[in-house]
Amino acid sequence: MNRPIQQRTLKTRARLLEAATEVISEAGYEALRVEQVVQRAGVAKGTFFAHFRDKDALMDQLIGARMDGFLDQIDRLPPPQSVDEIVAALMPLMSFMTCERYVFDLILRYSGAAARADIGPIAMTFERHGQSMARWLSGGPFRSDVSPALLAEGVQAFAIQAMALSFCALHADAPFQARLAEYLRAWLLPVSGGAGSGR
Repeated sequence: MNRPIQQRTLKTRARLLEAATEVISEAGYEALRVEQVVQRAGVAKGTFFAHFRDKDALMDQLIGARMDGFLDQIDRLPPPQSVDEIVAALMPLMSFMTCERYVFDLILRYSGAAARADIGPIAMTFERHGQSMARWLSGGPFRSDVSPALLAEGVQAFAIQAMALSFCALHADAPFQARLAEYLRAWLLPVSGGAGSGR
């Protein structure tokens, strides 16, 4: 008896996610309204809230899934051998993360979890991204005086800083990939290589 109910619940959730994806493709993430999603999915508004706490919780699912797709692409790449290769590999993910101010803000809010019960798809992508970066950095020509995990945390922090500055009127004139490359040369390259090595 529980199985049919569970199957129906999963199908309804999938319909809501599909409807939201359609609305986003037409109007963008920030413009999406719960009313549009339930109308397109053919369900009551209460049904939406039985599946998602609010619009942002729905977006956590959708944005997290998109970020996972970009991380799948990153994981298929060979380990980068230069800062420029790292930046090039991260650009599709970073471009998505900055496609709208709303998306970037939501990603930042959901990137950490106050409690284990709060860990959602976006927070999981940050963990996965850190692990991927650490694997990359452990075998490349990068500094070795700190652990690859710490190097990876720095890459994430500098990436967030570079992306955040792209929304700032005082810094919007410089492309964030150039800013990130500058940060990563200073952070990742051994002192003997220096920032001027061009790696």
